[in-house]
Amino acid sequence: MKEKLSFYFKNWKTIPNLISFIRILLIPVFAVLFYNGHTIAAAVILALSGLSDLVDGKIARKYNQISELGKILDPVADKLTVFAIAIILYLKFSKALNPTLNAFSWVFLLFIIKDFVMIFFAFIMILLGLRPCAAEIFGKVATTAFYVVMVIIMAIGPEVGAFRNFFCLPDSVMMVLVSIAAMLTFVAFFSYLPDVFRQFRSLKIEKQEKKNN
Repeated sequence: MKEKLSFYFKNWKTIPNLISFIRILLIPVFAVLFYNGHTIAAAVILALSGLSDLVDGKIARKYNQISELGKILDPVADKLTVFAIAIILYLKFSKALNPTLNAFSWVFLLFIIKDFVMIFFAFIMILLGLRPCAAEIFGKVATTAFYVVMVIIMAIGPEVGAFRNFFCLPDSVMMVLVSIAAMLTFVAFFSYLPDVFRQFRSLKIEKQEKKNN
């Protein structure tokens, strides 16, 4: 276990990793602000988190600061952020006065389940000495779409939007946007599966060869 952890912490003191740590620390701050109705402040934090997610990868590539820990921290920060947002919106919409929003709240459970499964299997892979899949283009597109949709909801979404008194997003439009974000999220999820299966097959073959020898 010590050797496995030392592999991930080799050359880990980089600016991109610092950004990812900060993003993770901001999640509870965002959650408390949003849940308590400080929607504008929460939306600003979410927007900054999303922008920093785009910046850290460019910094890592430009200044050769790519690390094994960074390959894990970046998607973990994404998933924990999505997890927090999905939980809060599920709680908000499940208590909504609008029956349409109340009925639609279950969609946010899909984000929660998907990210729980991915975090769980990433943890298992690390314990087995495998490498959790780094964020692919599908994952980045899905995460960006999710951030954009959630910022829109926090700004002008029905019952939760900070500026809904000036303009409120129609229920139908909001549901379409969230559904698109959900579909992109699951496309990204399934795009990781081939590499996960490949690594587990390789591990199985390796163990079988050692047993035969």
